[in-house]
Amino acid sequence: MNAYSDVGIPSLLPRDESFDELIAELTEVRDAMVAVPTCAKKYLDAVHPSFHVSAVNLLQYLAFRQHDLRQLQTKLAMRGLSSLGRAEAHVLGTVTQVLQLLKQASTKPLLASDTEQVLSFLDSQRRLKEHTEMLLGPAISGRDVRIMVTMPSEAADDHALIQNLLKQGMNCMRINCAHDDKSVWLKMINHLKMAGKALKIPCQIVMDLPGPKLRTGPTEPGAAVIHVRPKRDAYGRVISPARLWLTVSPATSPAPSPADGALPVKKTWLEKLRFGEQIAFSDARGMKRTMTVADITPDGCWAELPQTAYIVPGTELCCKQTRKNKKRKTPVGSLPHLENFIFLCRGDTLILTRDLKPGRSATVDIKGQLLTPAYIGCTLPEIFNDVQAGESIYLDDGKIGGIIEKVDLSQLVIRITHANVMGAKLRADKGINLPDSHLHLSALTAQDLEVLPFVVRHADVVEFSFANCAEDVVLLQKNMQSLSRKLPAIVLKIETKRAFKNLPAMLLTAMRAPCCGVMIARGDLAVECGFERLAEVQEEILWICEAAHIPVIWATQVLETLAKSGMPSRAEITDAAMGHRAECVMLNKGPYIIEAIKVLDNILRRMQPHQAKKQSMLRELRIAHLIDANDRS
Repeated sequence: MNAYSDVGIPSLLPRDESFDELIAELTEVRDAMVAVPTCAKKYLDAVHPSFHVSAVNLLQYLAFRQHDLRQLQTKLAMRGLSSLGRAEAHVLGTVTQVLQLLKQASTKPLLASDTEQVLSFLDSQRRLKEHTEMLLGPAISGRDVRIMVTMPSEAADDHALIQNLLKQGMNCMRINCAHDDKSVWLKMINHLKMAGKALKIPCQIVMDLPGPKLRTGPTEPGAAVIHVRPKRDAYGRVISPARLWLTVSPATSPAPSPADGALPVKKTWLEKLRFGEQIAFSDARGMKRTMTVADITPDGCWAELPQTAYIVPGTELCCKQTRKNKKRKTPVGSLPHLENFIFLCRGDTLILTRDLKPGRSATVDIKGQLLTPAYIGCTLPEIFNDVQAGESIYLDDGKIGGIIEKVDLSQLVIRITHANVMGAKLRADKGINLPDSHLHLSALTAQDLEVLPFVVRHADVVEFSFANCAEDVVLLQKNMQSLSRKLPAIVLKIETKRAFKNLPAMLLTAMRAPCCGVMIARGDLAVECGFERLAEVQEEILWICEAAHIPVIWATQVLETLAKSGMPSRAEITDAAMGHRAECVMLNKGPYIIEAIKVLDNILRRMQPHQAKKQSMLRELRIAHLIDANDRS
C-alpha cells in the first residue's frame, strides 16, 4: 500500500496503461529542464546572488516551454491533477510534485530526483514580493499592485498636484526625460520629497531615458490664418461671441484667460481704443465683420465678434472716431502658421528623405495626374543603412503603414498599404517603426548620456527606452557604474520586436544587479508586433518575467480617455483590470489624472480578491447565495 491509498487516490486514478505513458512524458520534460544548457552558464555565473535561484527557474521554464504540452495538460486534468498551467514561478517544483503523485498512484518507485528539494510555491511568491518591494517600494493596505503616474510639466510649479496624487495612492512618480529639463525635473523631485515627508507616504522616483527618436521631420508651414467663430445653439443662434485678444505682441502679453484668437496690432492704435468701440474689417474671404471692444487692460484689449471670420496678417482693422468722424486703422501683424500635414491614401507613394527638408503633400496637374509624390524627412538618417526593399514601415503609432519599395542613398520609396479608408493625415514629429528591419541604432543616445548623471543621482529607478539586446543592457550598466557606486534599478522597456525576441537574455543580464524590472510598453510594441498579436505578446512577457521573479509594469493608454476627458470607455476599464496581473500599472498625464488614479485604485482593490497573476482566486461570491434566498422567499 502506498502513502496515498488511505485517502483514496488509487481509486481516483485508475491503474491503466496511460500512467506509464504520462510518467515517461513528464520525466522527459523534467530531464530537459534539469539539463540547463552550457550556453546558459555564462549568465548564471554573472547574476547577482539574490537572483541566482530565479535565474535557474527562468532557464528551466524556458526549457519547459520548448515542448508542446497541451495534450499532456489535458491528460493530467482528466485525472484531477495539476495541468501545469500555473507553473511559471516554480516550474521544476510543480513538475516534480505531479510526477510524485503519478508514481505513488501507480506504485512505481520514487527516485532520488523525485524527492530532492526544489523551489517551492511559497518561496517563489516570497522572491517575487521581495523583488517588487525593492524596485517599486512597499505595497499599501488592500492593494498589492502599485500605481505609477507620469508627471506633466505643470507638476514643477504645482506642489498640491503631487501631494494629491500621493494621497490618492500614487506609489511611483515617473519623469519622462524626453520632455522638460533638469531644473523642471528637480522641482518635481523636491515637491515629491516635501509631500512624502508631510504625508509620511513613501514613493519611488522613476526617470525614463529618452532613447533614440526615430520620427518624421518638419512639414512646410501651413497658412497664417486665425479662424474664429461664435458658439451657437442647435438653431444657429449665437449663444456667446468669439473672444479676440488684441495686444502689441501676444508672445510677451498673452491673453489673461482663454481666447479664440490673439491679434498683434500697432501700439499707438491700441492705446486709443475705448470700451464699447466698434472695429470693422473685411476677413480673408472679403466678408464684412464688426467686433466690439469688451474690456481694456494695461496689456491689451478684449473684443467680441458675433460672426465667423478668417483673419490673416495685413487684415486692416478700422475704428471710427465719433468726435472728429475720423477713421483710425491698423494692419494685423504676423500670425502663427497653422500646423501642416501630408494627406495619404492607400496606394499612394511617400518618399522618406535623409534630410530634414520640410515635407509636403503630393502635387497633381489639372487632370489629377501625379506630378511630385509626397515627401517628408526623418530624424535618424542612419536607418537608411539598415532597411531593405520589401520591409514594412509604420508611421504615427501605426495609423499609416506601407511597404518599402526602393532604397537608395538619399531616400526610401514607400507604397502606402494601410490607412483610414478616407485617408490619413501625417504630421511632423510622428513616430516611425520598422519592425522587419535590423536597425543598428545606439542604445544610448547623446541625450541619454547627457542626462544620465542627473538620473543616477536622483532616481530610484531608470527606465531604459528601446533596449533591444543583452549588449544594450551591458552598455547602460557600464555607463552607470562609471558615475556612482549606488545605482538606480534598471527597468527594461519592451517596445520592439527585437526586444521581445531577446527578452530572456536581457533579463539574465539585468539580473546582474540586485534589482530590476520590465515595462510592457504597449504603444510601440503593438505597432512592432501587430495589434492583433499584442494580447499574445504581453501574455508571454508576463509569463517569462514571473518565471524570473521580476516585477512587471503594465503601461501605455491605461485609462487614457478618463485621464484626458474625465470619462472612461468601457474597454479601458477592462484593460485596467487586466493590469492586476502585473506588479505595477502606469497612468499617463492628463487634466483628469486625479480622477483616473482614484478609479484605478478602486479597480485594483476590487480585483485583488479575485485574481493573483493568472490564477483565479475563489473568493466567496455573494451571487452564489441568491438562489437560496430566492427559494426561501
